[in-house]
Amino acid sequence: MSSAPPTDPASTRLASLDALRGFDMFWIMGGSTIAGAAVKASDCDLLRDIPVQFVHVEWEGFRFIDLIFPLFLFLIGVAIPYALGKRVARGDSLKSIYAHVVTRVVVLIVLGMMVNGNLLSYNVHEFQITYSVLQMLALGYLVASIVFLHLRLRWQILVTAAMLIGYWALLAFVPGPGHEMGVFKPGCNLGDWLNDWILGGLQGRWRFGWILGILGHASTAMLGVFAGQLLRSGASQAAKTAWLVLLGLACLGAGLLWSGWIARQWPGIELAGRDWSQWPVWCPIIKNRWTSTFALYAGGYSYVLLALFYLVIDVWRFRRWAVPFMVIGANSIFAYMAWQLCNPAFRAVSEVFVRGLKQYVGPWHDTIAWTGATAALWALLWYMYRNKTFVRV
Repeated sequence: MSSAPPTDPASTRLASLDALRGFDMFWIMGGSTIAGAAVKASDCDLLRDIPVQFVHVEWEGFRFIDLIFPLFLFLIGVAIPYALGKRVARGDSLKSIYAHVVTRVVVLIVLGMMVNGNLLSYNVHEFQITYSVLQMLALGYLVASIVFLHLRLRWQILVTAAMLIGYWALLAFVPGPGHEMGVFKPGCNLGDWLNDWILGGLQGRWRFGWILGILGHASTAMLGVFAGQLLRSGASQAAKTAWLVLLGLACLGAGLLWSGWIARQWPGIELAGRDWSQWPVWCPIIKNRWTSTFALYAGGYSYVLLALFYLVIDVWRFRRWAVPFMVIGANSIFAYMAWQLCNPAFRAVSEVFVRGLKQYVGPWHDTIAWTGATAALWALLWYMYRNKTFVRV
């Protein structure tokens, strides 16, 4: 959750965690923009489908960009056993631990309101309590921290399963205006109604039913908590890697099965006298409502990516290639806020050095300019990293 000094090989902190967090944040702080601009400039038919992967699915489905947010929340969950477990082990009181957790939650929510809630307009009439990445990171972290602090692993698993199943049931089967049993449509489920009832016009343009959706976000964080506890265990490195991969494959399989994707591949099969692809028990993969299958499917990819980074960086100790990502990961929240609030400024810095190239590079100028903007922010992060300046949230 908080940024920390770079990993010492002798420490218990995982270099792979900072590297994967930095890899994830790279796509937010310019990576996706650079990739889209490069594909557009290349005008290559073989690459024409790539830009689509950097545009969020409007409703049901999953693309590469849809993994970025849940992966970051998953990694917050991975860090919980390390951060809170350390405090518990050294004898910190529960009161002091909760003070620490709540402070982080409040700070992240305020930062999120700066990005998405018009807080910086300083106008009460423009303020919105809208859906925000940092807000949902904070609330998912809060619930996962409570579960981790008070329950043993077996009960943590049961609570996570209850959140996933309960959230699905509430969205799928609670009746209301426009709702069809087992059908997921915008504005026609309990989550959307609850937000409209409580917040009304304060929600702004993102009406994602996030109040009830805390259950889905918390489930993603808990999947990370399980990974963190596995990595802190006494199991061998090979066993840890294998378990991460198995958990990832299990989550991917469960997400596909529960979403009805497998049923749709073989329509017409009848079970109990009914076409099984039309059963009302399916839970589609929908990022905008963070459905239970979305949490599982994104969690599956998160487990596999963590296994890969852990194997290469912490087991095989091939680290040099990952340093650029570790630089970002060590100050990830600072990087996020800097890019969200100031990316036009970084683009302006880049233009100072590359605007003269436009006459020579033509359509590639946008790619070069955004690469320069990302490099400008990375240079600032590198300076902070080298001088051991780490912004804690």
